[in-house]
Amino acid sequence: MIFLALIYLAFISLGLPDSLLGSSWPIMSVEFGSPVESAGIISMIISMGTIVSSLLAHRVIKRFGTGKVTVVSVAMTAFALLGFSLSGSFMWLPIFAIPLGLGAGAVDSGLNEFVAEHYEAKHMNWLHSFWGLGAMLGPILISALTQLGHNWRSGYLSVSVIQFVLVALLLFSLPMWKKYEKNSVNPNHDDSKHHKKQGKGLFAPLRAKGAIFAMLAFFLYTSVETSVALWGTSYLVRIKSIQPEIAAGWGSLFFLGITIGRMLSGFVSMKLNNEQLIRLGCILLLVGVVVLILPLPVIFSLVAFILIGLGLAPIFPSLLHQTPVYFGKYDPQASMGLQMAFAYTGTTLMPLIFGKLFSFVSFTLMPYVLLVFGIGLLISTVLLSIKAKDNASEA
Repeated sequence: MIFLALIYLAFISLGLPDSLLGSSWPIMSVEFGSPVESAGIISMIISMGTIVSSLLAHRVIKRFGTGKVTVVSVAMTAFALLGFSLSGSFMWLPIFAIPLGLGAGAVDSGLNEFVAEHYEAKHMNWLHSFWGLGAMLGPILISALTQLGHNWRSGYLSVSVIQFVLVALLLFSLPMWKKYEKNSVNPNHDDSKHHKKQGKGLFAPLRAKGAIFAMLAFFLYTSVETSVALWGTSYLVRIKSIQPEIAAGWGSLFFLGITIGRMLSGFVSMKLNNEQLIRLGCILLLVGVVVLILPLPVIFSLVAFILIGLGLAPIFPSLLHQTPVYFGKYDPQASMGLQMAFAYTGTTLMPLIFGKLFSFVSFTLMPYVLLVFGIGLLISTVLLSIKAKDNASEA
């Protein structure tokens, strides 16, 4: 139980930095005199770091172990956030975005693969609800501190301190990680047989039937999630005419929806399978986007953000937990690394592209873009489910 609790803490640490930029950018951009779309550049650099580290994660973890990788990765994010809080100009932000991205990718890929292999679906959902808890606390912290007269730097500094505390806890737990990794065996998995029939190489899982739909699903999912996280607050400020300090708090409701949704999904997964949860999530996501599009009173924007969060909640962890099923005979660690790389490609490219689009045209386009991506996500997951049945029969 103690070991599992540490994994939960690690997921909180993954979520804490993810929402800070989006919630604080309306204030930061004014201080630095930067155009609104510049946040997309920072987001892209962070995501490029996560792509690189997630692709290399299986090699790094096999050499050093998940425990050490987790400690170093969280320490890198803590250092990067401290750098953000001390930055005197925009030019420093891309520099500190590099360790922030590198720190997230390896631990994210490693922990997700470990949980998918060794724990039930309910734990995958609950663990990702703790990511949502961390992501939700970021905007709340920014909103509270700015309303109390502090600036955005206090928010970044506070999260940095929290990360350093987590580093200390994880550091003292290293002997436990070593002991668990040495003795941990998945009773439902015969490694010797698996290695005889698995495809070799990092890109071998792309040969699995339906692999393209799996990669597309992760790309579309993160494009939606990251874009709402990064531009949701700006949308409320520019289109709904809400004050930036208030909008940051409202933006946290998106992460509240994700957090509550994943906590509930952990219980629902005892009745519904992963693919049923994915379908339900896609439907809720589309309903939330439609509410955002309709000409309703501004208070319904809160409802829309919560619904979008609730809809997204079960999709990502359920897709991750299905990795051994979707990729059958192929190496699960390599499969997970590729999926995470495509996921981070979505977070790298789309927020920047959307930022340019919304800035040059109008932020009113945001919910329509989300609608198109949401429909694409539903279609790709349905096709993935159909194609993956062939992999299961071959495995």
